[in-house]
Formats: sequence, C-alpha cells, structure tokens
Amino acid sequence: MKREIRYGLSGLRPRPLAALAAWSVPQALPASISGLVLARAVDDGFLAGRPWTGVAWLAGLLLAAGIGAIGTRMVYATVGGLVEPFRDRLADRVVSGSLRAAVTGTDRGSGAVALLTRQLEIVRDSYAGLIVAVRGFAVTAVGVTAGLLSLAPLLAAVVLPPFALGLALFAATLGIAAARHRRAVHADERLADRVGSVLAGAADLSACGAEAQGRSLTAGPIRDQARAERSLAWVAALRSLCFVVGGWLPLIAVLAAAPWLIDRGLTAGTITGALLYVLYGLQPALNSLISGVGSSGLRFVVTLGRILDASGAPEPPRAAGAAPVEPLDLEARGLTFAYGPYSEPIVEDLDLRIPAGDHLAVAGPSGIGKSTLASLLCGLLRPDAGTVTAGGRELTSMPPADQARHRVLIPQEAYVFAGTVRDNLAYLDPEAGPGRIAAAVDAIGAGALVERLGGLAGAVEPSRLSAGERQRLALVRAYLSPAPICVLDEATCHLDPAAERTAEAAFARRGGTLIVIAHRLGSTERARRVLTLDGRGAVLREQEPAQIQPSS
Repeated sequence: MKREIRYGLSGLRPRPLAALAAWSVPQALPASISGLVLARAVDDGFLAGRPWTGVAWLAGLLLAAGIGAIGTRMVYATVGGLVEPFRDRLADRVVSGSLRAAVTGTDRGSGAVALLTRQLEIVRDSYAGLIVAVRGFAVTAVGVTAGLLSLAPLLAAVVLPPFALGLALFAATLGIAAARHRRAVHADERLADRVGSVLAGAADLSACGAEAQGRSLTAGPIRDQARAERSLAWVAALRSLCFVVGGWLPLIAVLAAAPWLIDRGLTAGTITGALLYVLYGLQPALNSLISGVGSSGLRFVVTLGRILDASGAPEPPRAAGAAPVEPLDLEARGLTFAYGPYSEPIVEDLDLRIPAGDHLAVAGPSGIGKSTLASLLCGLLRPDAGTVTAGGRELTSMPPADQARHRVLIPQEAYVFAGTVRDNLAYLDPEAGPGRIAAAVDAIGAGALVERLGGLAGAVEPSRLSAGERQRLALVRAYLSPAPICVLDEATCHLDPAAERTAEAAFARRGGTLIVIAHRLGSTERARRVLTLDGRGAVLREQEPAQIQPSS
C-alpha cells in the first residue's frame, strides 16, 4: 500500500494543489463560523429577548453558506487539474510497459486494453474521489477546530480528543482493509475463471454424468470468495465502530459535561454551538472520510497496484543527445527462423558478417524473407536457431534501450505521430539544435515538405500526410539518430527514384553501417555488397558500387 500512496502523492502538482487550497478557504467559512454564529444568535439574540438580533446572526450564516458554495464550485473545477495529468502519466506508463513487454517478448500486451480502459478509469475516478474526500475532511476539521477554539477552548478539549481517537482507529484499519479487499478481488477473479471453465464444458460434463465433478471444481473458489466477503464485512463493522467513537462520542461528551461546563461560565448558546459543530461539522466530515477512503481509497490502492505490477518499473530516461556509440560488427551464425513450428523456415542456417561501416543491400523477390532478416538483424525477432551478435554480444540479450543505441530501423510503413515537426524529427535525438535538424532535412531532401507543414513548429497530422511524406520525415529522424547502424527496410518505396537516390546518398555520407532492403535495382547498384535471397539460400557478392550522387 505504501507504494501506491507514494505514487498517488507524486501526482499532486504544486500549482493545482495551491489553487485547491486557496479555494478551500471560502469553502471552509460556513464550517468555521456556524457554531460561533449560532451561539451569538442564542445568547445575544433569542435568550436576551432580541429576536431580530438572533435573526441577523443567522442571516450572516446564510451569507457565509453562499460564499462557501462558490468555493465548493471552484474546488470541483480545480480537481481536474490534479486528476487528468495523473491519469495521463499513468496511461503513458501502461503504454510504455506494454511496448517494452512486446519488444522483449515477455508479454503480448493482451491486457493493455483492459488496463487503459476499465482499470485506468477506476483509478482516475477513485483518485478524484479520494482527493475530494480527504480535502473535504481536512477543510472541515480545521474550520471546526478554529471555531471551537474561538467559541471556548474548554469545548475543544472536550470534543477533539474522542474525535481524534476515532480518526486514529480508522487509520489503523486501513492496512487490514486494503489486504482483505485485495484478497476479495483475487478470490472473485479466481471464481469467475473457474466457473467460466466449468460452464464451457457443461455439455460434456452433463453427457458424461459428471455434474458432481463440476460442482467440486467450483466448491473451493466459492468457499474462498465467501470467506473473503465475510472478512470485508468485518472491516465494514470496524469502520462503523470508528465512526461511533469519532462522531458520536464527542456529542455524548459535550452533553455529559454540560453541567460542569456551565459551572465554569459557558452559556447555553455556547454549548449549543458546540453541538452544532459536532452534528453538522465533524460527523459529516468523518463519515465522508470513512466512506470515501473505505471505498474510493481501497479501489484506488488495489487497482493502481495491479496497474503498476502489470506495467513494470518505468523505463529509465534515455540520455538525450547522447554521442554516437562505437560502430560494431554485426554477425549472424546459423541463423534460422520460421513463423510457426510446422512452417518452412524463412531464413535457414544463414552465416553473415557485416563489418562496421559496410553498405549492404538485401535483394530478392517479394515475400522471400528480406524484412524478416532485417527484423532478426535488429533484434526485433528472436531466431529459432543461431545467433545475431553486435560486437560479440548477442543482440536479443540486450535491453531495448541498448539495442536502440546501436541501430535504427525504418520499416516500409513509416511511423509519425501527432505533434510538431520538430518533435517528430528529433525524437531519437531530443537535443538536436535547429542547425543540425535543418542540415538533416536538407540532406534527405525534405525541405519543401517541412516548409509546407509550417517549419519545425508546424503541426503534424499523420492522417493528412501521404505515405511518401511520412517516409521523408522518418528518414530525417533516422538520419539524426546517434545509432551507428541504420536499416532501411524498403523505407523509400513510396518515393520516386530521384528522391530515393538523394536519401541513400545522405546516409552514405552520414557514415556508419547502412543496410538497405532493396526495393529498386538502383539500391543494389549503389551498395558495396549485395545479399541475394532466392528461397533456396543466400548469395553474397562484392562489387564496385555505383557513384552515389544526390539528385539535383
């Protein structure tokens, strides 16, 4: 529970929190002065034979209630400034965790949709409810305490100790309640899974006369679920006891101490004001806190814990603007891969060495396995047999962040995202300055496109870009990457031959290793070595590359 509480507290941004505190001041006004106003209305007005004075005091309470209503309205409007950024941050963690799991092969991300929809919304709503409940309690408790002290410090000494005792008892039950709520959720899920499995085979069980076996399969989870629900009922009973101690015991204490208080100079109006503070201040505040934290708080802790467990630890931030790493040789030994246990291998027993700084083109008919080979060389696919190493280190054993430092891959369908042009171009090197970005745009031949989009500050709407325009932006992004190995998997197939030649010329001048999955014959002519795949094997040949010149 401590982890979830720390994560929730980390979402309290200073500016919205300050605004929330500021608007809580007018909201606290009625709770602060209600008992004091009633005491003056009784003592100085009605009991003194001046009813209009009493009415005037009560009218002041109505005015304070109006001011408090304005504060309440603004408080609820301000809560969104805390809740929505927290939700966005958590959604980013879920997406990042799912992508990491998909890349490393530890999970297929099948639960990401559930995390992003139902569970994330439960956390969002319960987080908002928790903020409202805790803030409302704190505002009322502070206001009532100030009012009691203003009314008579002796009353505060009678009211506040039992109230604090009830609050402390409730706080002591929270850990137990969270553990039991978590067990109840798990028991409910186990029961649902077991019942689903039995119902799926109901027809077979009935046909075999095995209904008793079906009942025995669900009996254990049913008992566990019932036990978990009973334990939650005991927690609810404990919460009721806490409310009795913190909410009703102060009232009994005031009534029991009334003669003693009157002997010490307190008036009937003062004691009535204290009762009003308890009945309409502390009791509703404590009840809201217990019900809010006991429901929204437990849902928040349990559901957030599940999301944090599923999404894993956040990826450490990549060092922006990192210098290019030392180029490494890529080497494949006995590389074999098939898309199923009974499928023919797409790549079989391939040995290939790509020295640092090489320019290799991979050619062959469509569907022969060129893109599969590119994914294997980049560590995105795990081979069925053999290894791919970079500098002697097996690529698939590297963390995704290390892989990204060594290679950059542009697939046939280039990815761009909604944001500014600069965000898209400098994504792999956030510290790239305007000069470097402009030089990269020039080298790739994307100047006209960037100008049409409004320059580096212009907005990118992916749906309004053609496939070729998306490829140009992705090529500039890869060009700016510090990774020394660049793999273009038909990354220029939507460009005309002149634009393709310009892009390849830029990457050749950039330095490092260039691997091109060839779409046109020109790509193979410009490479120093060509690997040809024909479905039966692979043939590697060296050649004198054609002169690479950008189109004019």
